[in-house]
Amino acid sequence: MELNDKARIDTSQVQDVRGSGGSGGGLGGLPIPLPNGKGGWLGLLVAVIVTLVGGGFGVNELAGDEPAVDNVALNEKCARADRLSHLDCRNTLFVNSVQDYWREALPERFGRQYQPAPTTFFANAVRTGCGPADSGVGPFYCPANRTVYIDLGFYQVLADKLGAPGEFAQPYVLAHEYGHHVQTLLGTEAQMRRAQQRDPGNANRYSVMLELQADCYAGAWAGNATGTDDATGNKIFTRITADDIQQGLDTAAAIGDDAIQKKMGGRVNESAFTHGSSADRQRWFRVGFDSADPTRCDTFSGAL
Repeated sequence: MELNDKARIDTSQVQDVRGSGGSGGGLGGLPIPLPNGKGGWLGLLVAVIVTLVGGGFGVNELAGDEPAVDNVALNEKCARADRLSHLDCRNTLFVNSVQDYWREALPERFGRQYQPAPTTFFANAVRTGCGPADSGVGPFYCPANRTVYIDLGFYQVLADKLGAPGEFAQPYVLAHEYGHHVQTLLGTEAQMRRAQQRDPGNANRYSVMLELQADCYAGAWAGNATGTDDATGNKIFTRITADDIQQGLDTAAAIGDDAIQKKMGGRVNESAFTHGSSADRQRWFRVGFDSADPTRCDTFSGAL
């Protein structure tokens, strides 16, 4: 994967709240007892089963005041000559690429206008439109305020604890979250929630369908990523290689429900799946990538 060093980074698509002091609250919705009382990685893995790369918060969580955005330091860093050496600037450029793709793909493929959504960079904890959240839940999308949230330190956990060290894991994660935004814009997320209410016995099955579709949407972005541009028309990526796509597939495998359950030392329990097996996550990412067409991402097959 090679980013174009001439590409302009649009930091207006990111809300940097890392210096705001966190949420003032703590983990909302997923109180997890940790063995050392300090948030060790086993506790994070438990949270991952429910929410990793998937926006596991309901829109009815108690919301609090969101922290103040301060992009001054990010703006300055991402305007410098060495901007692509910084994790937060590269991730901002990944966000730019994903949103540029959907700006054209949504009206072209689905006949709907794309509505941009910000990504919030936070540290440790944050208040959101879906309630307070801790970094232990991993990246997530909140449909209540249509925002993606990520503690960039998650990528180190993804590499060290979950076995997905490749850099392409980063845009894959973000593209998956923006897949959830697209589902919100298309009404898919709301349809899925109604299906869960009508048929609670299959609630997890519907959740898996939603998550696999977001994986497929991430693959569709990857298949078109070299065609995405910055605001001035410069290509964002100069190259995406087969190794990059393999890193995306490896990440999908590492965060499959069965892989997470095995990492926790338990048996594989398909009835508890919320995001899909490693094989299914890889398969749907590949469907999106190989077709480069998000309309091929019908994981529901009429179930809604």
